[in-house]
Amino acid sequence: MSKYVVTNPATGVKGTSFPLATDEEVTDAIGAADRTHSEFSRGTSVTERAALMQKVADLHTERREHLAELIVREMGKPLEQALGEVDFSADIYGYYATHGETFLADEPIELLGGEGSAFIRNASLGVLLGIMPWNFPYYQVARFAGPNLVLGNTILLKHASQCPESAAAIEQIFTDAGFPEGAYRNLYASNAQISDIIIPDPRVCGVSLTGSEGAGAAVAEVAGRNLKKVVLELGGSDPFILLSTDNLQEAVDAAVDARLDNSGQSCNAAKRFIVIDGLYDAFLESFTAKITGNVPADPTSPETTLGPLSSLGAAENLEEQLQRAEAQGATVAARGSRKGAFFSPTVLTGVSPQSDAYREEFFGPVAAIYRVQDEAEAVQVANDIPYGLGSYLFTTDPEQALRVADQIDAGMVFINGSLLDGPELPFGGVKRSGFGRELGRFGIAEFANKKLIRILK
Repeated sequence: MSKYVVTNPATGVKGTSFPLATDEEVTDAIGAADRTHSEFSRGTSVTERAALMQKVADLHTERREHLAELIVREMGKPLEQALGEVDFSADIYGYYATHGETFLADEPIELLGGEGSAFIRNASLGVLLGIMPWNFPYYQVARFAGPNLVLGNTILLKHASQCPESAAAIEQIFTDAGFPEGAYRNLYASNAQISDIIIPDPRVCGVSLTGSEGAGAAVAEVAGRNLKKVVLELGGSDPFILLSTDNLQEAVDAAVDARLDNSGQSCNAAKRFIVIDGLYDAFLESFTAKITGNVPADPTSPETTLGPLSSLGAAENLEEQLQRAEAQGATVAARGSRKGAFFSPTVLTGVSPQSDAYREEFFGPVAAIYRVQDEAEAVQVANDIPYGLGSYLFTTDPEQALRVADQIDAGMVFINGSLLDGPELPFGGVKRSGFGRELGRFGIAEFANKKLIRILK
């Protein structure tokens, strides 16, 4: 990758190329971020920084149509979903503007003995590097930059190479909101600059990455050698477990919504559907009919619910995964056509534990359906993967709901509902889905120096 460029996945048309930052520009950006942390962040209060963050939220709302149009062109997100992402990002910035002061308030400690007092004061660390993916160009940045700028950390942001225009638009919003130069800096950086210049620089205190397992492992390795704190979100193959329901169609609707969000390109989308034997046949029939009724279409149309995949390469990779799954014994219960980056929903059954597809993540509108005999087998299948990001559980038994939730190896469990994310809800996973949390009160604490202050008198 030598340049950042927009290639519209719906049309294949390439836009303007953005040159990579030079090594000198990268080093200068680190220096500016470090100076801003020393001068601005330490010279302002949480209240003052929160007021600026509210302006960031307001500008997202004011510019929502323009911002949405950018990512429709960059990665093919359907227009209504793009508008929704901008709105959700504004909500996240507003959430930390409103609650940052409460989350960062001093925490008194009850002493076991001795005189005086003690408390924890949340302080910033310094310069942070964010490495963000293409699938949610605004939301991913919001959940990293929002809390950390309110805390007082400064941000270097390396966005995906196919999102240079939205990356620049985000930086402009922070500038227009009143954050000083160096508080938030977009960098068209290369992977080599990340590993050789940015992470090893002693002024950079931590790294947050959302991306693939391979990217996460590479960044964590460099960060580990340089003793830098890391937060990683590396995707998942989230289970959707159906054990009982009073309304099968509602469960099917939730399942389809959970699979097709962002054209199936969401880290915490439901990807494996684990259904109790008594409901399996009816679920498979209804689910297949509903999901295949979603036809990929022009993402600029307000009526479109399923757009193209993010690139031609993404569609080709997904097709290769499907061909491999078939060759290894899976049955394609329903399959549409692929035209360029437009990929029709596909339903797989009969995926065996010996096949690659059993443990791979399908990043697109492909659903695998599994039949299980009881609760224990459902949990076993749900957990029999390397990932542990989110999960979905449908049951009419409240005791079963909590019992199974306790047994699922995941960072998040959503019971009897899907698409329930919110700024106040912590986001993150376990196992090879990464570590650390974003959003909620935990999201502002990941890169905080929880400084003990002990006073004798």
